[in-house]
Amino acid sequence: MPGVPCGIPGITGTFSERLEIVRILLSNDDGVHSPGLVALHAGLEGLAELEVVAPDRDHSGASNSLTLNRPLTVEQHPGGFRSVDGTPTDCVHLAVNGLFDRPFDRVVSGINTHANLGDDIIYSGTVAAATEGRHLGLPAIAVSLVNEGHFHYETAARVVRMLLERDDWPDLGSRCILNVNVPDVPWDDIAGFRVTRLGHRGRAEGAVPMTCPRGKARYWIGAAGEGADAGPGTDFHAVRENTVSITPVHIDMTRHDALSSLRQWVEAGR
Repeated sequence: MPGVPCGIPGITGTFSERLEIVRILLSNDDGVHSPGLVALHAGLEGLAELEVVAPDRDHSGASNSLTLNRPLTVEQHPGGFRSVDGTPTDCVHLAVNGLFDRPFDRVVSGINTHANLGDDIIYSGTVAAATEGRHLGLPAIAVSLVNEGHFHYETAARVVRMLLERDDWPDLGSRCILNVNVPDVPWDDIAGFRVTRLGHRGRAEGAVPMTCPRGKARYWIGAAGEGADAGPGTDFHAVRENTVSITPVHIDMTRHDALSSLRQWVEAGR
């Protein structure tokens, strides 16, 4: 079937033929009891058959780590939710590769309690859960609330539902996910949708020292830096304008425009 115009504001290109969405896997990195995950599940009810497999505790910052030094335990919770004593990547890997007999059509990770903008995606367990789904052949979305203390998870859930209800799906190529950041405002205050590139944060704040009750030094990791590359076209700028940021993210981290000069440098040293 030929591609058709894309239709999401700011996305150019074509959509591939849409497969009917029957089963959606939901996961996150904030843990199985996270209000964002509960809101996402509630917001997607009736759209498809939903399964929830999430970490049994907060695993923010876990990135794409897998647990390989011990077996994993799966626990059942009310409402059909399942938890795993492992990372977000563990959860998606188990769910797709052995926990269920029937396959999934999509993976949605979130709703993360805080933003995943720019360099955040390198550390994010939310984004990692989505990329694990894509590694396993499933279109995937990572969704985060740019939390300003109002906790409008229902807005982010509505954004995800709207994207999933499309009659088509963008042909993003292999190993690509959508990283979605939603302003923390009521739905009626959302100013639109923008397709963005990742910005960059400045240097993180210093480690925060403390002393444990036994007198030993301990440290908290310092807060992330502010947006340094955060101008028009970036995810940072979009959410500041109360628009939903949608960033296509792929896993090829090669700096392609540096390959030629690097080859010349290597050859010159031989």
